[in-house]
Amino acid sequence: MQGHDRKPATAMSTDDFIKGLWRENPVFVQVLGMCPVLAVTNSAVNALAMGLATTFVLVLSNTLVSALRHFIPRQVRIATFILIIATFVTVVDYLIQAISLDLHRALGAFISLIVVNCLILGRAEAFASKNGVGRSVLDGLGMGVGFTFALLCLGGAREIFGSGSLFGVSLFPAAYQPWIVMILPSGGFFTLALWLLLFNHLKLRRQARDSLAQEVMP
Repeated sequence: MQGHDRKPATAMSTDDFIKGLWRENPVFVQVLGMCPVLAVTNSAVNALAMGLATTFVLVLSNTLVSALRHFIPRQVRIATFILIIATFVTVVDYLIQAISLDLHRALGAFISLIVVNCLILGRAEAFASKNGVGRSVLDGLGMGVGFTFALLCLGGAREIFGSGSLFGVSLFPAAYQPWIVMILPSGGFFTLALWLLLFNHLKLRRQARDSLAQEVMP
């Protein structure tokens, strides 16, 4: 029968959003954007701010690339995508300055480096330039939320063990001795390795469970 091999539009839209949260998580699965992941996740506040800034740029750049996809010549598409991304990075840079100068100083040059984040350019080239605005917005939002979730996982863990606090709120008695290494660059690599180990373990367990279910099916 006609149309049975196609996903319903609602299911497709939901999948565009959900895939970035877990199945195609930008950090834990695709291992993209490692520069900010390792550099700014020494606290949960910095991690959240960078995640939200990246999501803002990702959603708006996906939207504009998708809307203009039929008008951008193929020969200059990458340069055009970078120009669009850089415009929204400039906007978010000024927004963070207006909200908090301390936060802007803490994030430093890594705000500007959002322009060269391979996650954003990759989604513009691989998805937004080939799909409609609605799906591109959901794709950007899902990937952005997944990226923010990953940064929070690292930033929260590093701040808890490295400073004994979360979002600046103390969690342990005064006698607690912070693991200073957790807020140093080496702590970023160590924490990322542990999270990747956990996600790969969960992925392998899910694959084994799916394989077992297929074997027992009649």
